[in-house]
This record gives sequence, structure tokens and C-alpha cells, in this order.
Amino acid sequence: MTETQPAGPTPKRAWLRWLVLLVVLSAIGGFYAFGLQEYFSLQYLHENLDAFKLWVNEHFLLALIGFFCLYVVLAAVSFPGAWVLTLLAGAIFDIWIGIAVALVAATLGATLAFWSSRFVLRDWVQERFGTRLAVINRGVERDGAYYLFSLRLVPLFPFFVINLAMGLTPMRTWTFFWVSLIGMLPGCLLYINVGRTLAELQSTRDLVSPGFIISLTLFGIAPLVFRKGLQWGNDRR
Repeated sequence: MTETQPAGPTPKRAWLRWLVLLVVLSAIGGFYAFGLQEYFSLQYLHENLDAFKLWVNEHFLLALIGFFCLYVVLAAVSFPGAWVLTLLAGAIFDIWIGIAVALVAATLGATLAFWSSRFVLRDWVQERFGTRLAVINRGVERDGAYYLFSLRLVPLFPFFVINLAMGLTPMRTWTFFWVSLIGMLPGCLLYINVGRTLAELQSTRDLVSPGFIISLTLFGIAPLVFRKGLQWGNDRR
């Protein structure tokens, strides 16, 4: 008996997918079309840092809510420069408030991007490449949390790429959320701490040292290596 092919999406669901895709692409296109990316550069932050701090002091709650919402939206539409907001959080907020607002906003925005990728693309990808992706799907179901944790810690993989790629896998939303929250904590701590000296930064090369990147990478792959070692040991018994 031949395997029954999964039914295609209903017209309503297909329409919603195109709408979500259109909204995301329009947001990104409009962002660049109006030159808003210039507001997310170290030069702009340098020039307006004192004004930001003054406004936060005068309108703290409004600034906190606005910052949180902006971060969530930029992360949700996979804007690659959202990390600059983490630096800004360290510069204009108390360190613990900065960590909390940036980390929760980044995780929530990442989860929304994860959902969008899953809703718009996952069925299409699985239908056409399901056989080739079978091994990857089984690996994610078994060790997905370890893979995601490692990816979050390794600075070589862009934040938004991980969100979109994981949306195409069978990973549970709750797993994605809590692993992302924990996995992004070290990087958030780093950027918040660096952001406290934002006025002294001249380029992105001043953010982290090569030694720190290597250490963070090794720390990131350690859980996965440990998990594989346990599996190998069990298989040998």
C-alpha cells in the first residue's frame, strides 16, 4: 500500500501563511527603505547616548515598555541588528534590569520568529524534503535541546538564523523557549556588561576578544559532546 500523501493546506490557512510572510517582508523592507537601520549603529548610539539616558531618567516606565516592545518586534521579524539593543540596555538601564528586559524580549521575539517560520514554511519543507530530513528530525526529537543550547552559546551562528531554522524542525515550542532563555543568558550578560562602557566603544571589534569567543564556543559544544559520550558508552555496554 502506498503511503497517503498529506493533504495540502486549506485555502484559509494558505492565505494566512501568505499574509504572515507579507507582513514580515514588508516590515523588513520598510525598515531598510526608510533608512531605520542607521539608528542601530554604534555611531548613532554614541552620538545620542546622553539623550537616551536623560529620557530614561525622566520617563523610566515608558522607556522600559517601549524598549521591550521594540526588541520583541525586531527579533520577531528577524532583523539582524537587534543585538545592538542589548548593548543599549546595558548603557541606559541598571545592569539587572537591562539583563532581564533584554533577555526576556529576545527570547519572546525569537519564539515569535520560530512560530512564523513554522507556520509559513515547515509544511512546505517537510513535504518536499521530508525523506532527506528524517534523520535530522529524529535527531532533533532526541537531542534537540542540546543542539539548540550549543547553537545559542556558539557566537558563529546568527541569532535570527537559529530561530528560523529551528522553526522547520519538530522541536516543541516550550523547549525552544526555555533552552533559548538559558542559552542566551551568557551572551546577554556579556553584551550588557560591554554596553555599560558603550561610550568608549569605537567598533564591533571592541566587543569581545578572540579568546572569549573560543571559550564560549567550547562551552557551548560541551553539553552536546557530553551527551554523545554517554550515548557511546551505553552503546558499548
